[in-house]
Amino acid sequence: MTSAEICIIAAIAVYLLGMLLIGFMYCKRNNSAGDFYLGGRKLGPVVVALSTEASDMSSWLLMGVPGLAYFYGMADATWTVIGLALGTYLNWLIVAKRLRRYSASLGAITIPDFFSRRYRDKSGLIEGIAALIIIIFFIPYTASGFAACGKLFTNLFDVNYMSAMIISAAVIVAYCAMGGFMAASVTSLIQSLVMTAALVIILVFGIDQAGGWSTVIDNAKALPGYLDMSHSTDIVSKSFSNYGFVSVVSTLAWGLGYFGMPHILNHFMAIEDGEKLTVSRRIGTVWVVISMTVAIIIGFVGYAMSNVGAIAPFETASDAEAILVRISSLLSKSGFVPALLAGLVLAGILASTMSTADAQLLASASSISHNILKGVFHIELTNKQEMRVARVTVFVVAVLGVLLARNPESSVFGIVSFAWAGFGAAFGALMLFSLFWKRTNKYGALAGMVSGGVTVFIWKYLVRPLGGSWDVYELLPAFIISALSIVVVSLITAKPDDEIVEEFKSI
Repeated sequence: MTSAEICIIAAIAVYLLGMLLIGFMYCKRNNSAGDFYLGGRKLGPVVVALSTEASDMSSWLLMGVPGLAYFYGMADATWTVIGLALGTYLNWLIVAKRLRRYSASLGAITIPDFFSRRYRDKSGLIEGIAALIIIIFFIPYTASGFAACGKLFTNLFDVNYMSAMIISAAVIVAYCAMGGFMAASVTSLIQSLVMTAALVIILVFGIDQAGGWSTVIDNAKALPGYLDMSHSTDIVSKSFSNYGFVSVVSTLAWGLGYFGMPHILNHFMAIEDGEKLTVSRRIGTVWVVISMTVAIIIGFVGYAMSNVGAIAPFETASDAEAILVRISSLLSKSGFVPALLAGLVLAGILASTMSTADAQLLASASSISHNILKGVFHIELTNKQEMRVARVTVFVVAVLGVLLARNPESSVFGIVSFAWAGFGAAFGALMLFSLFWKRTNKYGALAGMVSGGVTVFIWKYLVRPLGGSWDVYELLPAFIISALSIVVVSLITAKPDDEIVEEFKSI
């Protein structure tokens, strides 16, 4: 083993041990399900801001976005980032405070819990379906994070992909199961800082290795359509295709997903004071915009480094997701301190994965133990029993995620985009109507969830393959259908009870 590899392993080991220590610190502070799933609503504004965005960005910030920019150029990655930046800001602006107040008033600690109590659904149908949707879409989402870990260690140390995933998943499960939501939030705060450091280090080093900023720009300009917002480039064939209006709208639709992301919405519900969400919004939005912009630039820097021979070129978009790993490997060969910095960068990739996976695991666990077992089947559990079930569920979901991600050729960006569409379609429109339209009733809520979730599958696998004007990101049509279903079904069925309406007005 080389000295560079020893430095990298040491940096990663320190980071992983730190995450486990945080989980252990918060292990004894979970006295109830509300503590375990929502941190007792005690989070401060800075923790909420950075932990929310770290859990949002996931591994695609340090792998998916740079790989997309490297392989296809400006248009696809940038329009996606614009949509996400707008979605981030609007979610903080119009959803966060009202959801915090409404959920606290209802005593809801999970998103299925909120929908069920909002509509006084005593049948358990809303809560059960919402919990099932979370399980269906969070397992592949979690799998994308484990896939990122596997790619990281496989590219770096040439170790077995499956073994790398299992080790990474074990650490996530350990601190998540021990410390619950508070541990996940505090680790996500730290992870956001590590991710920021990773982006800055790679950007500075990459530009230097490419021969300077002017060389990066010259290489990008030399490839037809690469820096064009209206064209998508294939760097292998050196050809480009039009990135027209349908593609732009389809990509911007990513922003709609924010309104339905349980692991993001849970952070809004967890802040100690809803009025402090204004501070969180400013910090979180600025961090997101800067981080995503730097991630795109790193894609262009990586392309220039390939052209000058600093790193080997990538042949597929999936392979290009390992661009930070390859640049880090080069950095590690420059001496002792650079090797430690390379280890920090690689820890940043782990951080981007863990910060999302832990929030997703907790949301999945709460869906099974709190929403399905207690809410739907009315199984009486003590706080200790419920937390025990939740911890077992965290482990089970992690195992399923590892099994789903066992193919090393799977694309992190592709998996995330499908799960993102699923949540945005099933919960996004419903969340907005639940918060801002008093006429919405439980029948409309059910229709919106089911139609949105089903449309995602139908559009992705049956409609979108037709190509042409049908090649639209499945989130957009599914979100529209969900919204229409909510309105139509709510209007043709009975009005909500006066109690529900008065409660709505009081929020």
